[in-house]
Amino acid sequence: MKKFKFTIRGNNYDVEVHKFEDNIAKVEVNGTYYEVEIHQQVLQPKTPVLVRQEVPAPRRSETKIKKNIGAFQIKAPLPGNIMQIFVSTGAEVKKGDKLLIYEAMKMENSILAEKDGTVSAIKVQPGDSVLEGDVLIELS
Repeated sequence: MKKFKFTIRGNNYDVEVHKFEDNIAKVEVNGTYYEVEIHQQVLQPKTPVLVRQEVPAPRRSETKIKKNIGAFQIKAPLPGNIMQIFVSTGAEVKKGDKLLIYEAMKMENSILAEKDGTVSAIKVQPGDSVLEGDVLIELS
């Protein structure tokens, strides 16, 4: 609610605007209520309207899940130190084979192969410190 004081031709008016919807204002002038129609031009905003192109629906071939054909990475689950490595590059491993032992949080942890494959790269050496998520071994 806004209050105004107007002087028109020497007469003082106390005006309170109670409600304002669209172009109709409900006002109180010196204790009498009025509905006043407001005449104003509709101003066009200076901000341009962005119109985006419609995105076509994906084709069936684009929505298929693709298999990762590249190397499978075995990553460190926790920060720690590499203690011993049991495989070498080119070695065949089966799911569940022990690949290395590393110490994390004052405990020895065994890293096992998560799938069958061939060791394509060993990214760490005994004594190395690793962070969580570091790649330890790649299988292909």
